[in-house]
Amino acid sequence: MRNKRLFILMIGLIVFIALMGFTMGRTRLTWPEKFLNDAFGTVQGALYRPVGAVADFFRDLGRLSDVYKENEQLRQTVAQYTQDQIKFNLLEADNKRLEDALHFTEQQKNMDNYRYLIAQVVGSTSNPYEKTITINLGSRDGIKPEMAVRTVDGLVGLVSKVKNFTSTVTLITSLDPNSSKGTPVSATFLGRPESFGIIEYDDETQSLQMTKIDEHDKPAEGDKVITSGLGSLFPKGIIIGTVKSSQVGDFGLTYTAIIEPAAKYDHLREVFVVVVPEVEEP
Repeated sequence: MRNKRLFILMIGLIVFIALMGFTMGRTRLTWPEKFLNDAFGTVQGALYRPVGAVADFFRDLGRLSDVYKENEQLRQTVAQYTQDQIKFNLLEADNKRLEDALHFTEQQKNMDNYRYLIAQVVGSTSNPYEKTITINLGSRDGIKPEMAVRTVDGLVGLVSKVKNFTSTVTLITSLDPNSSKGTPVSATFLGRPESFGIIEYDDETQSLQMTKIDEHDKPAEGDKVITSGLGSLFPKGIIIGTVKSSQVGDFGLTYTAIIEPAAKYDHLREVFVVVVPEVEEP
């Protein structure tokens, strides 16, 4: 049995060598070889087309997945861009407001030699009888009681209480000159420094009034009202508001004017504490 296997192996080796020698050096194929090659090529081509189509299908699916991921990233980028644009617009608006404020302070500093400390409003009261706000500056920042507070638009009030890090500001709508703790706001008309009046708040009409105006200084609609500087609490030249209307006061000897406030008390975000230079006594 072992010799038979060896004999078959030798015969196969001889046939293989003979075939190798027979085919080497030939440039032309026999018709059976051509038939086999053509048949194999046809079968290969027939199989390649569906296999290639399936491969292209899965490759397209992979590309669609990549396109989906790219679109998702683009959507996230657009969303982030939109959010950044909103933040930019808000920052631009804040910068514009602060630039106007800084321009104002420099202008006023050159005119009146006042110094302005900008403060953020960090709180407010809802008590209708004592309207106050809280600012984030205190005694460590040089804030003292009875310092005037204003915005870019106009007068806001007076510092009433001071702590180390915060201060309470009483709005001019709560400054009652007739009370024992009243703080009168003396005012005058812009362009008429000889005129005089007292700013009060009328609870019934909920409006500012300028009272005790001399009969010779009849107010006109549109007149600008500013602080006069009398009384040493409110520096002169701070705008308070505009005359809306006027009427004859007590006994027909004075006038009372209704004032449209220049500052918006319900939307306070930043305010300025007015620091007046101290006058050295001789």
